[in-house]
Amino acid sequence: MTWVTLIQFELSYDTNALYFILLASISGYNFVKYFGLTKFHHRSLANWLRVIQVFSAIAFILMSYYFFQLKSNTCILILVLGLVTFLYAIPLIPKKYLFDEHQNLREVGGVKVYIIGLVWSLVTVLIPLLNAEVEFSSDVVITVFQRFCLVIALMIPFEIRDLKYDSLKLSTIPQKIGLKKTKIMGMLLLLVFLFLEFYKNELVYSSVISALIITFLMFLFLIFSSEKQSKYYSAFWVEALPIIWLVILLLIT
Repeated sequence: MTWVTLIQFELSYDTNALYFILLASISGYNFVKYFGLTKFHHRSLANWLRVIQVFSAIAFILMSYYFFQLKSNTCILILVLGLVTFLYAIPLIPKKYLFDEHQNLREVGGVKVYIIGLVWSLVTVLIPLLNAEVEFSSDVVITVFQRFCLVIALMIPFEIRDLKYDSLKLSTIPQKIGLKKTKIMGMLLLLVFLFLEFYKNELVYSSVISALIITFLMFLFLIFSSEKQSKYYSAFWVEALPIIWLVILLLIT
């Protein structure tokens, strides 16, 4: 998605920004996913978890190197988003805002998907643009909002898949409005994503064509999403859509 942003704004390949975001994604995801497993059992970790820890540590060290290669304004944004990621996993939020003792943003009912959408859109749009010192414009704002809509839509198949496993207190979108309305919501978000492309000051042929294709593909994945989807439906095919988007742009640009 970050590379997509660079192409959309006709910027050159930014090694520092791209490698930083890749390594930060690995470090941040593993931190959020495995923090609860390791904080109390670090001396009795299974071998596979130790391997993940070592891998994450290496990724974090390399990430730190690329962090210091970025522009100062970019680093400030990264620190803010890093704090959000930290609070997403660490129990520091007052209990009155939560439904159990975990006290982190991940457990605040109904906001998880929107936090992820916000962080992803700011990371994949603003970080590369800030680092390239692109002037803040209406096109940048539109692209951030487009990315937010797309990420929420991409997460809906996962929300549907996990419907039978998630606690009702999480208040996920399908839990709150039902399966049918969730799919309709996703489709509306995709239409917003697509139509906003035509409101940009600089209309780029490749961006419009790729937006049309990725919207069509996501429509199909939303329509056929179900609680009984195959193992690879969301975890592979839906996850692969941003890569497909990038490949399309690289081929037609």
